[in-house]
Amino acid sequence: MREALFVKRNSDKWRDMEQNPSRDPDELTARFVELTDDLSYAQTFYPDSNVTRYLNGLAAQMHRGLMQNRRDDRSRFVTFWKYELPLLFRQSHRLLAISAGIFLAAGILGWVSAAHDNTFVQLILGDGYVNMTLENIKKGDPLGVYNSRDQASMFIQITLNNIYVAFRTFVFGLFASFGTIAMLFYNGVMLGAFQYFFYERGLLLDSALKIWIHGTLEISAIIIAGCAGLTVGNSLLFPGTYSRLESFKRGIRRGLKIAIGLVPIFITAGFLESFITRLTLPPVVSGIIILTSAAFIIWYFILYPISLNRTKQP
Repeated sequence: MREALFVKRNSDKWRDMEQNPSRDPDELTARFVELTDDLSYAQTFYPDSNVTRYLNGLAAQMHRGLMQNRRDDRSRFVTFWKYELPLLFRQSHRLLAISAGIFLAAGILGWVSAAHDNTFVQLILGDGYVNMTLENIKKGDPLGVYNSRDQASMFIQITLNNIYVAFRTFVFGLFASFGTIAMLFYNGVMLGAFQYFFYERGLLLDSALKIWIHGTLEISAIIIAGCAGLTVGNSLLFPGTYSRLESFKRGIRRGLKIAIGLVPIFITAGFLESFITRLTLPPVVSGIIILTSAAFIIWYFILYPISLNRTKQP
């Protein structure tokens, strides 16, 4: 981008920051992040320019304001979950839709493949798991696998494994998004084959009312982790007006924040799977848990970011 165009596009914003300084720490932080992004761009492409010196001075002035309005760590924690992460998600909704689309398409493919190939479920889920589940079905407890281990150790193991899967999906975005797409595709195919396995035996509803108690949060988090990975990969593939390195660094920061934001979701999903899924609950109670989890995901990651973004716009 030419320097004159860069200045023209951003001069009004910089003037407003300079002439109308904010005392609100949240807004001041958001302005500082945006300004340092502009400064980094200017330092990359116009290192000896007046605009770079101007932005450096403005950033220093804003930094002093931040230090004067510095909040404690607890307030910063609240700001991250209440404002920073949702606004970041608003910028990533397109990639979130792509991630969900890939996962859904893979799930359908897994279902159709299992329907047309009797060996497909064993290939995807493994002979050990399939044989154990068939044995449990004969005993009248198709999902007895959830009762086979101690609750506390199961909670720790499941939670750590889910976090590992999410961060692996995010890290694989480093391979220009293709690694993330492969992870989404594999998990989607596995879920589709898994659900068809129970459908074929007339147990789809029974299995869904149990599995999706924790699966609603767990599967949603994997899709969101896919969004984080695509954020990293796309920053490398499509740098826009930034240098490829600068775009990549920005993408890693954004993707990592999204991935970190999933940790509480996986902890909750692990708790539900270890302590609640194993229980024999009335269908209404299971339905309430599933719908509540789905409503939270839709609200926090889709509706609330849209609403918050509108209120932040002038």
